[in-house]
Amino acid sequence: MNRRIVSALLGYLTLFCGAAMIPPFLLAAIEQEFDGAAAFLLSIFLCLAATFELERFGGLQDKDNLGIREGIAITGLGWLLMSILGLVPYFAGGYLNFLDSLVESVSGFSGTGATVIEDVEVLPRSILLWRSMSNWFGGLGIVVIFMAIMPQFGRGGMYILKAETTGPTKERQMPRIRDNAKALFSVYVALTIICAASYFLCGLSPFASINHAMTTIATGGYGIYNGTVSEYGNAYLEYCMAFFMVVSSGSFAMYVVAFRRGIGTIFKNTEFRTYLLIVALASAVIALDLFFEKGVDIETATRAAFFHVSSLSSTTGFVAHDFDTYPPLSKAFLMMTMFLGGCAGSTAGGLKVARIILLFKFVALIVRQKIHPNLISQVKLSGRPVDLDVVYGAAKFFFAVVVLDVLFAAVMMFDGIDFVNSISVSVSTMASVGPGFGIEGATSGYSLLPDFSKFCACGFMFLSRLEIFTVLALFSPLLWDKSKSW
Repeated sequence: MNRRIVSALLGYLTLFCGAAMIPPFLLAAIEQEFDGAAAFLLSIFLCLAATFELERFGGLQDKDNLGIREGIAITGLGWLLMSILGLVPYFAGGYLNFLDSLVESVSGFSGTGATVIEDVEVLPRSILLWRSMSNWFGGLGIVVIFMAIMPQFGRGGMYILKAETTGPTKERQMPRIRDNAKALFSVYVALTIICAASYFLCGLSPFASINHAMTTIATGGYGIYNGTVSEYGNAYLEYCMAFFMVVSSGSFAMYVVAFRRGIGTIFKNTEFRTYLLIVALASAVIALDLFFEKGVDIETATRAAFFHVSSLSSTTGFVAHDFDTYPPLSKAFLMMTMFLGGCAGSTAGGLKVARIILLFKFVALIVRQKIHPNLISQVKLSGRPVDLDVVYGAAKFFFAVVVLDVLFAAVMMFDGIDFVNSISVSVSTMASVGPGFGIEGATSGYSLLPDFSKFCACGFMFLSRLEIFTVLALFSPLLWDKSKSW
């Protein structure tokens, strides 16, 4: 591994983190939030100090190109650095202790959106803005956004894109890596602006519109009120939010292609069509369950079902009603959508619908080959053949998620949490959802977890956002071996 390149690019990332803190610092200064302004000023200084130290050991040359090991190291360590620097405003401002600040920062950047803050409404607006910004930067990917606005990474930039982008397939829409990152970032920004304008037309204030737009498109779910969306009691807003949460669950690469080739390409995408079908069926079942079991009128039941299926399947985690009080069948369907997640290449968490499709098709292929041993067939997605390595990768990821779900649940049971609550929190954390059932509840987040479980939750959120193997690779001695370069 070329540690000089890794150190240099990590230095650029910390500088980027400091620049990202300028807007909340200015807001704190304008609104005379002196504690907040001091906290952000200290945070910016620490980012600059980290940049200076990293640049002392690093440096880029014209001939430099990233290899796969440098890409993994920059992605994994970059996320870790951003999460650590991102906790400083919470801790330095006296709003949270160190552990809770770390949880809040990791939850924000990972897009989990589970908070340890019991009353977010007492926070200054600068801190609320920083929480939303951490969701937004982490949604598309810290390093992808960095690649879009910083100098060319060289050919090896593809390794970073692969390490940070979610899903079983990592497709390029443009020949140059930076152009690819810029196209994704442009779509991301455009959707955020359209979403904020829509929320403003639904009656939200400019500040609320911007904050909720960032956390909606990033599918992070941080809000500026304790009850998130339920505080508004606005049916139009709920439908609008549900729509944008569904949109954000689609592949951003798919939207780039649609912009170039026409909107029809969106509806030719097998994964997105399957995702829409799952949302429609789950919403219908839950709406009927609420209508017959709880006596909720059909319009309210339909709106609540569509909103919460969109929220949990996209892993945004917004709450319009307390779904923890829903009948068992509705809870089961919400848990299922939470586990499945959105589409590959989206900002949503979960397993990803593409992996589920590939695994079902792979099982069907095995069954056919049992009946016809000489049959030659391929697994296809959206009409295109998929390499068996990709299919095996989906199976390995599914196995890893199940194992980690069980492991985190076991950790929490060891820490004194009962079985049902441990499973609920574990699934919610590994899916990057945030809200859940039981102790975690629709809005309570991680505030009731013991300290050891909170600390472990940070690790599992980190694993989930970078889809496990990028993080695990950081612990391999082969990654850091200077004698090999490949």
